[in-house]
Amino acid sequence: MDTTNLAQANLYINRELSLLEFNTRVLSEARKESLPLLERFNYLCISCSNLDEFFEVRVASILQIGAINPSAAAIDGLSPKEQQDQIATKAHHLVQDQYQLLNDVLIPALAQENIFFLRRNKWTERQHKWLADFFETELLPILTPVGLDSAHPFPRILNKSLNFIISLTGKDAFGRKSGRAILQAPRALPTLIEIPNDETDSEGHNFVFLSSIIHAFISQLFNGMTIKGCHQFRVTRNSDLLLDDDTIDDLMHAVKGELMMRNYGDEVRLEVDAQAPDETLNFLLARFQMNRSQLYLANGPVNLNRIQAIYSLVDRPDLKFTPFNPIMPIQFGRNRNIFDAIKKHDILLHHPYDSFLPVIEFIRQASSDPNVLAIKQTLYRTGIDSPIVNTLIKAARTDKEVTVVIELLARFDEEENIGLANKLQEAAVHVVYGVVGYKTHAKMCLVLRKEGKHLRNYVHLGTGNYHQKTTRLYTDYGLFSCDKVLGEDVRRVFVQLTSLGKVTKLNKLLQSPFTLHSGLIAMIERETENAKEGKPASIIIKINALVEEKSIQALYRASQAGVKVNLIIRGICCLRPAIKGISENIEVRSIIGRFLEHTRIYAFENSGNWEVYGASADLMTRNLFKRVETCFPIENKKLSNRILQDLACYLNDNDQAWILQSDGHYQRVHRNENDVIFQAQTALLNENQEA
Repeated sequence: MDTTNLAQANLYINRELSLLEFNTRVLSEARKESLPLLERFNYLCISCSNLDEFFEVRVASILQIGAINPSAAAIDGLSPKEQQDQIATKAHHLVQDQYQLLNDVLIPALAQENIFFLRRNKWTERQHKWLADFFETELLPILTPVGLDSAHPFPRILNKSLNFIISLTGKDAFGRKSGRAILQAPRALPTLIEIPNDETDSEGHNFVFLSSIIHAFISQLFNGMTIKGCHQFRVTRNSDLLLDDDTIDDLMHAVKGELMMRNYGDEVRLEVDAQAPDETLNFLLARFQMNRSQLYLANGPVNLNRIQAIYSLVDRPDLKFTPFNPIMPIQFGRNRNIFDAIKKHDILLHHPYDSFLPVIEFIRQASSDPNVLAIKQTLYRTGIDSPIVNTLIKAARTDKEVTVVIELLARFDEEENIGLANKLQEAAVHVVYGVVGYKTHAKMCLVLRKEGKHLRNYVHLGTGNYHQKTTRLYTDYGLFSCDKVLGEDVRRVFVQLTSLGKVTKLNKLLQSPFTLHSGLIAMIERETENAKEGKPASIIIKINALVEEKSIQALYRASQAGVKVNLIIRGICCLRPAIKGISENIEVRSIIGRFLEHTRIYAFENSGNWEVYGASADLMTRNLFKRVETCFPIENKKLSNRILQDLACYLNDNDQAWILQSDGHYQRVHRNENDVIFQAQTALLNENQEA
């Protein structure tokens, strides 16, 4: 191996295969008997939802690239066709594991807890009668089968909708012999129907799949005809929005137009009932112009992720994680002026351990403070009924200058963000949509306050979205500061986003697509030089994904120089660790636990004077060159040391950590028999609760 050529394809792991590895780790949590049962069921459903998005976005992209340029090579040298083949192999195994886990492990375990999924052949007479009445009153009036003939062609199938293909014999009322019909189940229907306890012979919770009810009573839709077979199927389509940046003059109008077509993108995956005969499978494959590798046989409901509803339908706290209350930091005690608290020193929040309420309170006090002149904020994912949104509207109605930068192209939240933009505009909020061609992904809020004869900028910068719900599920950091230089940097970025003028040099913030990539590379290279000179040199990076090639090569060079590199990466990692002479000083670990690890932290030892940065960006090409991102320094030593202590927890985790091997696979971290179990998330949660 030529160790000087760090661009060699065999030094990289395929991005898509790495993402499938992440999904395998998520599914593995559903097998852990030490976890509460409904949480295990939740992990199964999350893995199914993740796989849906993987096909809608990543597989769809590979198919498009393959159609345009079949010889295009990924970072690891694989062609689009080679990627498709390897993805199909791994994805088929993953789907088999999902259904095996559902049928052989989780459903029996739930039954032991009196939570039942009732099969059609197990219904009692009373259950059958109740379900027959339910079908007649709730389902039959809204179901519309389509018999296939020259006047009734194969209908357009919505993305990820539940459908049935029915084989028929006999003639309909008009004497027609179709042979086949298609039934699309309306999306408004629940996937799980619970039979009331007073209507069944069983105790506990008794659920029936919607597909089972339709199967059982579908003959009522075809009077005079005989049902030979009825099989559910689902089609996954390309769901990425395609916008021509050069021709857009109204971004909202363009996004609305694309959203109308999302449900009818190109087909990328076909899921069919595993009991369907080859004749039916071949008919559907031909209809959707798909090959056998794109066919996934389902040994259960094809819309598996939607049965996640059971988690909220079953009130069994003993089968869920123990509830916790995020801590309200003492600086934000009752009736405290939040601006006085921030003036004393910077304040760091670590969600979900620390409450998100101070962020809401920051904006609430700004909206009612007569000294506040202006509020500026970015919103990527937040929810239209967010208390932050309502507070911004209140501020605008009290004649404060309120500006919101909304990213309309936040994937799968586009429609909600359009509604959010309209709601804000109706309240006289200045709304801009960021920069066409560059998603605004930065998490920033700026409050301009008049104090005596001076104006002071108060800022909140975060690694995650301004979304109250996800702050209880995702780990993220948020920094409050009124540092003059940092506040001026944030103000300049907002001016750039709204005016589209060139921003003057930023002094503390790193910003993509301008200085973030080069700034991080420079700090990695500084550690490399320090190691060569015998100075203390190490790097700790905690992010969601590592893909960008130049960043990986910089880390390889650091490893070659002797820099100890610890990477804590939740999902995708294209860097290949533990290669002799290349990456033997690099460890990559992934933490899969109760909370989704979402923090982005870049820490550099810098000859013993640690520098720590929080960021909205991962080390991906899109984040570094095609998005507006910010990376902010944690300059208060007490706060930066707190983050370093948090990182140490993750590096000491011996239960929820997975270690990336040089072949691209992950193994659970090794723990000796006598070792005390240490979970980073549990330790951080306990630490906060005790505090």
